[in-house]
This record gives sequence, structure tokens and C-alpha cells, in this order.
Amino acid sequence: MFIPATYSVALLMTILTMVCWGSWANTQKLCKGWRFELFYWDYVWGILVISILMGFTLGRTIPASPDSFLQNLGAADGVHLLLALLGGVVFNIANILLVAAIAIAGLAVAFPIGIGLALVIGSALNYLITPEGNPLLLFGGIVLVGIAILLDALAYRRIAKDLAVSTKGIVVSLLAGVGMGLFYPFVAKAIKGEHHLGPYTVAFVFAIGVLVCTIPLNYIFMRRPVSGARVSLGDYFKGTGRLHLWGIAGGVIWGIGTISNFVASYAQMVGPAISYALGQGATMISAIWGVFVWKEFDGADSGAKRLLALMFAFFVLGLACIALAPVVK
Repeated sequence: MFIPATYSVALLMTILTMVCWGSWANTQKLCKGWRFELFYWDYVWGILVISILMGFTLGRTIPASPDSFLQNLGAADGVHLLLALLGGVVFNIANILLVAAIAIAGLAVAFPIGIGLALVIGSALNYLITPEGNPLLLFGGIVLVGIAILLDALAYRRIAKDLAVSTKGIVVSLLAGVGMGLFYPFVAKAIKGEHHLGPYTVAFVFAIGVLVCTIPLNYIFMRRPVSGARVSLGDYFKGTGRLHLWGIAGGVIWGIGTISNFVASYAQMVGPAISYALGQGATMISAIWGVFVWKEFDGADSGAKRLLALMFAFFVLGLACIALAPVVK
């Protein structure tokens, strides 16, 4: 089973998490005209597929040992399995809200507000569970990221043409952020203690939780959408192969980032709070996509652009503090 042996390798894995978590939503943007509720079915299958593939490759040991994927799955107790499953359920509720927020307000708004808030909540809870790293640098970095979130929201308000849509997008983003901040502590508990799950096993059980939760929850969103008309399963099957592939690709990208984060968190030199906080630098990656690729702030006045520049500066400073937290005593 692959586990990073040095802090530099673990740091690289959290950077991979950052890139993947901040980039998967581009696959949704590439499916123009394809409702997010329909996109989400394929996205979930992508998460499950990559968790199985990585479990049987990087999660295996040869010869088999108690840490190997299947052996670890069989030896885990019900409490740890339930924690991982609940983590997937809580994440999925939040993620569907996040995907809805992207559809309403765009990447440059949904991610900084939703994921930024998740960073604050999740890092604090994870630190209480596993207090590793310099708390001054860790929480100082979180404060800087919190300021960046506020600056992004202010920038968006300056260009919003429809305040009703703007308010809905921000509210849905905030709800998604609360849920995103609450799911990771379940994972942190699932990889600790006797009969705990390894990182690849917890990723697989987590993916099962996502799938189980998606079936009723996404159907509710299809029948009572946050925007637009109702859609049906018949509409899903009318989608082209290209649309379905982009959805699966989105899940695979997110899954790679998540498993990398679980593995880095499992390594003793990092811990859940710092691994999670660094991964949530995805906010900045997604904002870069939204601003520079999707041109979501085209036509913004100079005041909005100054706020965006400050947002990126505060994010960079905050992430630098978080990255230094494990090595500065």
C-alpha cells in the first residue's frame, strides 16, 4: 500500500488534491445545456469507479497483509465503516448543493464562498480531533482565507445584474460550505483507533455512502430543482456519450484528489486538519478557472478587479501559513 514517507511527498499529494478539487467542476461547465442533476448521476459513478481502481492498485500490498485493501475492509469494525459511510452521505448532500450553486452563480463565486467556509469549519473540527501542526500558523492561515472569501463575495456583488439570483447563489454556496466542513471529521475518525480503515478502504466506503445518498437526494432535486424546469430519468438517457463521459471524468478527477488527501492525512507527518486545509486551496484554483478561463468577471469595474486581486493575495498568504504549520514548531 502506498503511503508517503516524507513531508514533501505528502505536501505534493495535498497540492494534487488542491488541483483536482479546484478543477473537476470544469467538466460540468463543459456540458452546456446539460442540467446539473443529470450530470451528477455520472459524476457519482466516476467517484465509485476510481475508488475501486485505486483500492486494487495503490491500496494493495504484495504479498497481502492486514493493511491491504480487501483485508483491511474485511477486518474493519462496524463503527469505523459507519463513520466512513456517514462521511460520504454528509459530503454528498453538501456537494449537490455546491453543484447547484455553480449552476446558479458560477465557479468564481460558488467555490470561494462554499469551499472557503468549509475550510474554516473543517480545519477547526479536524484539529480538535487530531491536534497536529503549529496552531498559530494553521488558524492564522484560516483567518486569511476567510478574508479572501469575503473579498470574493464583495467582488461578485459588484457585478451581479440580478440580485435575486445573486442572493440565491450565495445562500446555496453557504449551505454547501457548512456541509463540506462537517464531512471530513467522519473520515478522520474512521482512520483512527483499533480496527480502523486505511485511506483506500475509507475512500471506497465513502464512495458507497455518496452513491446511496445520491439515489433519493438527486431525484428530489430533479423533481424540485433550485432553478429551471423539472427533469426526469428519461432526460438522462437522452444525453450523448460525450455528456456522460464528462460527468464520469468529473467524478474521477474529484476522486483522485480526495484519495490523495485521505492518504496524505493518514501519514503521520501531516494529519487531517492540515491535509484538509491545504486541499481546500482548491478555492483559489477554481477561482482562477472562473476568472481567467470562463471569464465570469468580464465587464467588472476596477473596484471588483481590485477586490479579486486582494482575494488571490489573501488566499496565497493563508495557504502558505497552513503549509508551514507542520514544519514550524
